[in-house]
Amino acid sequence: MAMSAMVISIILTVGILLLSLLTISKGYGYKHTIDPLEKDEHEETKKNPNL
Repeated sequence: MAMSAMVISIILTVGILLLSLLTISKGYGYKHTIDPLEKDEHEETKKNPNL
């Protein structure tokens, strides 16, 4: 009885570990994108105060 509980525990632990690793690898494989910055009209006047 104790031996079967130990085997089931090990199988569950290995299964959870594999699912965690799969989830982490999918997360790192996801291609993140960012939106381009909007043009700031006041940026040019900050660089060149004569405008």
